[in-house]
Amino acid sequence: MKRGELRIYVGYAAGVGKTFAMLGEGHRRRDRGTDVVVGFVEPHERPLTRERIGDLEVVPRRLIEYRGSVFQEMDVDAILARAPDVALVDELAHTNVPGSRNEKRWQDVDELLAAGIDVISTVNIQHFESLNDVVERITGVAQRETVPDEVVRRADQQELVDMTPYALRRRMAHGNIYPPERIDAALSNYFREGNLGALRELALLWMADRVDESLQDYMKDRGIEGPWEARERILVGISGRAEDEALVRRAARMAARRGGDLLGVHVALDDAPPDPPALDAHRSLVLTLGGSFREVVGRSVPEALLEVARAENVTQIVIGSSTRSRWRELVHGSVVNKVVRASGPIDVHVISQEVPPAREALATSRATGLDRTRRLAGWALAVAVIPVLTVVLVQLRESLSLPSEILLYLVVVVAVAAVGGLWPAIAAAIASTLAINWYFTHPIHTWTIADPENLLAILVFIVVAVVVSVLVDRAARLRVESQRARTEAETLARQAGWLLAEEDPIPSLLEHLRSSFGLEAVSVLRPDGDGGWELEAAAGSPFPASPEEGTDSLPLRDDAQLVLRGAGLPAESRRVLTAFAAQLAVAVRGRDLAAEVAEAAEVAEVSDLRAAILAAVSHDLRTPLASIKASVSSLRQDDVAWTDDEVAEFLATIEEETDRLDGLVGNLLDMSRIQTGSLSLVRRRVGLDEVVPKALSGLPDRGRSIEVDVPEDLPRVDVDAALLERAIANVASNALAWSPPDLAVRVCGSGAANRVELRVVDRGPGIPPSERDRVFEPFQRLGDRSLGAGVGLGLAVAKGFVEAMGGELTIEDTPGGGLTMVMSFEEAA
Repeated sequence: MKRGELRIYVGYAAGVGKTFAMLGEGHRRRDRGTDVVVGFVEPHERPLTRERIGDLEVVPRRLIEYRGSVFQEMDVDAILARAPDVALVDELAHTNVPGSRNEKRWQDVDELLAAGIDVISTVNIQHFESLNDVVERITGVAQRETVPDEVVRRADQQELVDMTPYALRRRMAHGNIYPPERIDAALSNYFREGNLGALRELALLWMADRVDESLQDYMKDRGIEGPWEARERILVGISGRAEDEALVRRAARMAARRGGDLLGVHVALDDAPPDPPALDAHRSLVLTLGGSFREVVGRSVPEALLEVARAENVTQIVIGSSTRSRWRELVHGSVVNKVVRASGPIDVHVISQEVPPAREALATSRATGLDRTRRLAGWALAVAVIPVLTVVLVQLRESLSLPSEILLYLVVVVAVAAVGGLWPAIAAAIASTLAINWYFTHPIHTWTIADPENLLAILVFIVVAVVVSVLVDRAARLRVESQRARTEAETLARQAGWLLAEEDPIPSLLEHLRSSFGLEAVSVLRPDGDGGWELEAAAGSPFPASPEEGTDSLPLRDDAQLVLRGAGLPAESRRVLTAFAAQLAVAVRGRDLAAEVAEAAEVAEVSDLRAAILAAVSHDLRTPLASIKASVSSLRQDDVAWTDDEVAEFLATIEEETDRLDGLVGNLLDMSRIQTGSLSLVRRRVGLDEVVPKALSGLPDRGRSIEVDVPEDLPRVDVDAALLERAIANVASNALAWSPPDLAVRVCGSGAANRVELRVVDRGPGIPPSERDRVFEPFQRLGDRSLGAGVGLGLAVAKGFVEAMGGELTIEDTPGGGLTMVMSFEEAA
């Protein structure tokens, strides 16, 4: 039996129109004569969705009883028995009720497909398994229902149902998605415009990847080797040289004119030194220009570039003209020529580049691994030792053979090479050859060599001396380069460690930069907007207050500058200096982000508080006002003769609701003072036995139902007595609200280890450990039970007061069931 085809409508959030589009496709196919049934559609009480089902045949749902409730699920057996051509199945990621045929709805769909039934379904991007954690970071909401990515990838057709976040929010505000009571909460939480924009981008990227996969499969199936120019993709080869910046910008302009994608590629050869100094800057430039960057390792630059180009379906390659000498091109070949020859259908653009005048000097300085002092020492050793050795050997000429004398001179040449490098060693070899010829080969004191064996010995000496000199010099250079690389690696590792470990790594990075390079001072400066500079951070003294006051400077980000003061740095140090600058740029950005996060958190906190206060005003504050209004209106009626008891009851209601309103307003004001940090304390030494009775006297029954056990001899505490009374009253009121009427609340005081504790013990249902942090959040009432008074601020205010006085408010389990609130303070000195 041929397997059915799966078509999926993908959206980025509820309400974009996936179900509507699925039903529309079902009507179109039905009108064309296809047998279509509705396997399962969840209208979510949306009238337009119900209307859209219209006269489509709906397969009755299966009723499943679970934990005393009856749930409706898709009846897979009924659809299989009906055997339609097409089944419409909504919400592919849905988890079925226990007792269903399969655990997940996508498994139900797989059964229908296996039976040869075509299925049209819907899913939101947040339900994809691979994107679940990303969506949670964006929205703060964990999605419990997910569908494996492979299920969606295997679909024969995927269609994105798109809508701008603005339009979706308008649809939400008009009540077309959620019922009215859920609209405000949805718009202020999950359906924030930023959340929707990020989710929409995820959905668009997912669909773009699927289009690329389809294109690659099509090309593979039809044997298309070269790039198919559905969209221009321009690859720019980056070597890390300073002049590559112009090359990157040229490639970016080409991509922009053609509406294509830009891809920067750097090939790191297996035996190449670490990344060139300018590579990080070029990587940032590519990303800034809207492109992407790849760094690959290979044995050959042309082969690696072309391999990436073919894998990424690149249509054009942009590379810079060769800066190699004619000799190097003859020996190693031309990268440009190799790329052009092997590019096939890919266009290659070769951009001319100017080599900076300092390039040859820089190459010369790096040709030797030895510093100037060691080279001079090599020359001095050659000048001093060769004459002395010659004088000594002349005296021993009769007792030594020519090979022995040659070996002694060879030892000197090797020593000179080890100390001073190649050129002093070659000079020593030439001088030694002349000395051997003049003083030790017959005829003596002539430049003639009579014996051919002596001539051969001298020639072998010259060759051996030069080869040994080259090898020793190369080993010395490699040793110096290795030491420098190890030092650089250790320096960069310390930088990375500071960047990750320290909250603000900028001071440590600057101090290490100053000490590592022997600088007088370094500073990070930002433009102040008036043509001057303001100091971000500095190390050393006196630090440069502007780029002009330093000896060197490097750009960081947003026009910030790293300014150095001290001796000029050698070319070899620029790579590590560039790495320092990159790390500092990250640290500066991190400092900016931390400030932005703190500001955003403060704004969000105030916004949340404002929204919660408005929510409280809309319900909890209006309730007592309504009772007061009703009682006063009743008393003012002239046409009703109220009895004295009825009048007293009205007055009691007015008094009770006024007290309740006063408490609510007091908690709101207290919470506002805590949130804004404007809480002022009047501390004095008091005893808990004095504070507790006053706190309980303000409760509705004046605390008569509470058992109090606070010894008079407890140590005194240094607190604000009024705030402590409010805190105790709020905690006790919460305990009374949750305790059964027949079990009394207990308030107990105790002291131990220089601490004084007050415990408020109830016998209520308790709070699971996972929920205990939430109990102190403002406007939070766990269990969503109306307590008859309060807006969920009592415990939040109590915790704020206690912590403001230097105490702690924690939660413990009551033995035998219930909850114990513990207030703990240090003994007063």
